[in-house]
Formats: sequence, structure tokens, C-alpha cells
Amino acid sequence: MSIRAHMAFGIQIVGGGLAGSEAAWQLAEAGVKVRLSEMRGGGDMTPAHETDRLAEMVCSNSFRSDDAENNAVGLLHQEMRALGSLIMRAADKHKVPAGSALAVDREAFAAEVTAAIGGHPNITVVRERIDVLPDHPTIIATGPLTGSALAEAIAKETGSDALAFFDAIAPIVHRDSIDMSVCWMAARWDKGGKDYINCPMTKEQYDAFVAALNAGEKTEFKEWEKDTPYFEGCMPIEVMAARGVETLRYGPMKGVGLDDPKTGRWPYACVQLRQDNALGTLWNMVGFQTKLKHGEQVRIFRTIPGLENAEFARLGGIHRNSFIRSPELLDGQLRLKSKPNIRFAGQITGCEGYVESAAVGILAARFAAAEREGHTLPPPPVETALGALLNHITGGADAETYQPMNVNFGLMPPLTGPKTKKADRKKLYTERARVALGEWLTSAELEPA
Repeated sequence: MSIRAHMAFGIQIVGGGLAGSEAAWQLAEAGVKVRLSEMRGGGDMTPAHETDRLAEMVCSNSFRSDDAENNAVGLLHQEMRALGSLIMRAADKHKVPAGSALAVDREAFAAEVTAAIGGHPNITVVRERIDVLPDHPTIIATGPLTGSALAEAIAKETGSDALAFFDAIAPIVHRDSIDMSVCWMAARWDKGGKDYINCPMTKEQYDAFVAALNAGEKTEFKEWEKDTPYFEGCMPIEVMAARGVETLRYGPMKGVGLDDPKTGRWPYACVQLRQDNALGTLWNMVGFQTKLKHGEQVRIFRTIPGLENAEFARLGGIHRNSFIRSPELLDGQLRLKSKPNIRFAGQITGCEGYVESAAVGILAARFAAAEREGHTLPPPPVETALGALLNHITGGADAETYQPMNVNFGLMPPLTGPKTKKADRKKLYTERARVALGEWLTSAELEPA
């Protein structure tokens, strides 16, 4: 990628992940000159990334549900599209079959974002590591793998230690190594098409698999990592197994809603794989984030029916993620209270998920652009997915017990009016959100994309 290193800039963005890339795009489209600083490609690399591409998706290729009528993350997708999201545009362009979910060809997706950012005349991409907090307008979007020097600078400025949790990566399997005489294609409850590969298990096979997970050799933690909690939404498969023999069967390995064509019944347990690239040659083991050692992964996962001869394009892994105590440290415009020239965006704020990270990147950029113009952009209403997520990050959550959170209807104000059936509530939430977003766009004089 070419670097226009001498171009003057109005705002610096540190970190070229999904949040940083989205923030850079939003600012550039608003006419702001941006310097995007990304350490990958400049001699540094994180423990989890494999390339120097911008917006590289590490642990999954899924943006989760795209149902804007009944799902909070699907609603967030819709709101981001309305604000001209580059991340959503690239995701829509490079989506792969995943039932009602939005999953992408991760390589094509990252290439698309990298090309768009690199080709924008208002963006300078510089491959450099930033170790201190700048004194000019800056958005910190370094993600959960923030470099140690910058993390220390943040901790020194805020006067408090960064919180941390472990995040685990699921293995990816070559499609042609899966035995389709054992497996079959289907989505749960036949929703969205036959988009998942399903590996059925009997009770005996399942019990043996859980025992193997419990006995398998795991990655050892360093002394300073031992008390770091996991994020509940991305729990390693063997940690779930250790919670009880039935845990997996009611979690990522549930067989309900999956009719095995060989028996006409639901399997006792089932492992699902989701397409990971556009060619359909790589498939991700759904919910199989793991900290098992690589040799153990191969041995144990090949006991899954249909995966006896599985060839792995990538094995699972684990890395330490950090995030700040945002409800205490940030104001409603995502500015650091003690140093308001600094904004934060993405997973370092404590939001969880690719979509949520990019969404906070949109907000940080829009707030910063408005500030440059001498006015304050009002936050989106808390009834919207964007507003609910922002409110949680900047004060809605308890700072003392703050943990990473995906967007969900529980972050929004309760519905008012007559009681409704549980099945109808989600649609009422999304209908209310769309009205609120439209009013915000109009009042803030923001043009929908």
C-alpha cells in the first residue's frame, strides 16, 4: 500500500482493525484528513493476526444474525448501513452462505477494506507503532491486542489498570477432508437454507468427546495471566466442557432443530461447521474456540464423526485481550475525560464483537468530525442499537463490574404500553429503534447512505 507520509492530517487514528478502518472512512468521507497508524506491516505483529491487511478478522468470519426485524445485532447492521458503513458494505459484497447470519470471506473482506482505505485521497496509512498518547486529536482503536507500551501509557494517564480477558480462536477445516457420507448440509430449523455442515454424535460418542476435552493438554498460562477472566460469549470449548457433561449439548453442540436425513431424528449432539470463504473450501468449527495444544486439537477433533480425516487450515488458539473501564473513563462523546483530545473506539472500549467494534468506530468518527466543525453531535437515542451500545459503554454499565458486552435488547429501555407476547417484543424493539434512528438522522442533519 502506498503511503502519502507528508500529507497534513486533522485527526490521527491508531489501529487499523474494523473500528479504526471504519472511523478513518467516516472521517475521510466527511472531508477530514486522516493519518491511520497501524503497526502491522511496519515490523510489528500481534499474537493473533496473520497478515498486515486492515480489518483482518481473527477469531471468526461471522457478523452474526442479519435479521433486522427480530435481532439486536441485525438491527445494528441496518443502522450502520444507514450511516454509510464501509465495514458493512464490504461484508455485504463478500458474504458467504450462513443461513440467517452474515458471514464473510475473510480474506476478500480484508482486501476490500484495505483497498478502499488505501485509495481514499483523505487517508494516509502509515505503518508505525504508537507508544504514547498523542497531544493532537486522536482516536485510539487498537483493539484488544493493544501494544504493551501504549497500554502502559493509557494506564498511566487514567490512573487505573486496564481490565483484561482471554479470547479464543476456532479451528478452520478444509472442506474436501470432511466425510459427507457421515455429515449433511442443513441450517437449524431449516432457516436460511442448507448452509451448515452437520456432524452428528451419539450419546456414547458425545460422552467420549467431552471426556477427551477434559483430559486434553491445554495451553499453560503465564503467571500474570492466571487470574484473567474469559468473556462468556467466546468461551473455549474445553472450558465449557469442564462445567458439566451436558453443557456443550445445550450450547454449541445442541442437536435440536437438525433432522439427520439418515435417521429422521435429531442427533444426541451435533458439531456444526460454517463456510469461511467464498470458494467454500474452508469451513469454521462453530463455537469451537479452544486453548487446547495443537497436537491435542488434531487428535481430539478427529474423533468427531465426519472429521476423522480432517485437514486443518488453521488450528485454534488463545490470546489475551485488554479493554478500559469505559463507563468511568469516557464521556458521552467517547472522549477520555482526563485527556479529551483522545477518543476511544472498538473493542478496547469493552464492546464485544466485530460489528459492535465498527459501530463504535462510526460514532467516534462522527463525534470527532462534528467537533472539528465547532458543534456537538447529539448521541443516537438509547432506543436504537447504536445508542444503546454507546450508553452501555459510556455510563450505562457499572464501572466496577464492567465486562465486554455484545449489543442486545437488554441494553435498550423497556417497552412501554400494553403487555405483549414474548414472541412479538423483539419486533417492537426494532420498530421503535427505526423510528428513533430516523428522527435522530433528521434532527442531527445526517444524510442516510
